[in-house]
Amino acid sequence: MCLGIPGKIVAISDSEQLLGIVDVGGIQRAVDLSCVAQGSESLESLIDRWVLVHVGFAMSVIDEAEAQATLAVLTELGQVQEELAAMQEGES
Repeated sequence: MCLGIPGKIVAISDSEQLLGIVDVGGIQRAVDLSCVAQGSESLESLIDRWVLVHVGFAMSVIDEAEAQATLAVLTELGQVQEELAAMQEGES
């Protein structure tokens, strides 16, 4: 099962393509930010924001408390390790 997992946007890699670098548990991957990009705000305003990542897309912006709580629950369920392994292999 593939779940959305919280990650922190650490950089914008391609503003024209709406791509950013998200850190999930020390693994950094390029993700599509088009679902969370606001037309009136610059992409750089998303740096240091937490997002819910699913299949290479940042689906929604979440607050840090929600991100940490979700990571804790996923860790308890053993899902974080699966998702991090998938990210390392390039599956999500």
